[in-house]
Amino acid sequence: MTNADPASPADEPGSAVENAAFVLALRERGVRDRAVLRAMERVPRERFAPAAHRDLARRDLALPLPCGATMTAPTTVAAMLVALDLAPGQRVLEIGTGSGYVTALLLQLGAAAVTSLELHAGLAAAARERLGPGPALRVLRADGLAAPGEGPYDRILVNGSVTGLPGPWVAALAPGGRLVAGLAGAGQRGIGRLVAVERGADGLFETLGAAIRLVPLQPGRAAAA
Repeated sequence: MTNADPASPADEPGSAVENAAFVLALRERGVRDRAVLRAMERVPRERFAPAAHRDLARRDLALPLPCGATMTAPTTVAAMLVALDLAPGQRVLEIGTGSGYVTALLLQLGAAAVTSLELHAGLAAAARERLGPGPALRVLRADGLAAPGEGPYDRILVNGSVTGLPGPWVAALAPGGRLVAGLAGAGQRGIGRLVAVERGADGLFETLGAAIRLVPLQPGRAAAA
């Protein structure tokens, strides 16, 4: 990862033991992908957690962020990353930067470039500061439901749930690419299924996965933090 600080193991005494325990807990909850586990071991979640909840960063809990946003629970993050099946060197569009934790994981997993879109200016600025500068990363304040036309992207990761896939996302997906998001039914706020969409030679192929909890994405672009 080019942004070395967020991806490096924590420097505090005992951090190696804590990291090992965190990864073991993820394994006990069914996470088996070695690359994802290694990335989650190397990117300390507490560095991205809000200060008031930093002591809970190694628990399998969603944590509140400013602006009504949420830091997704680690097992949900892991499930989404496994479904994404990111290969080193691929270009990624991330919808919903939040704290920047998942962004750091994408870079740790070897993404050649990550463009991350965040609705709220304050969250975007804070994530940029945590992640640090790097040629492989852009964090933009933008409406994630209206993805920019700077595709195509090999992978699109949506840190939230929607009731249907917006056209701009589909248009930004490269041939052979994969999009992962939460898909919720009408009236189901934050509760839905993990969905993976692949663009094959004959069109789009959709696979539904496990039930997950993700905050519904909001349209527009926030005027303030």
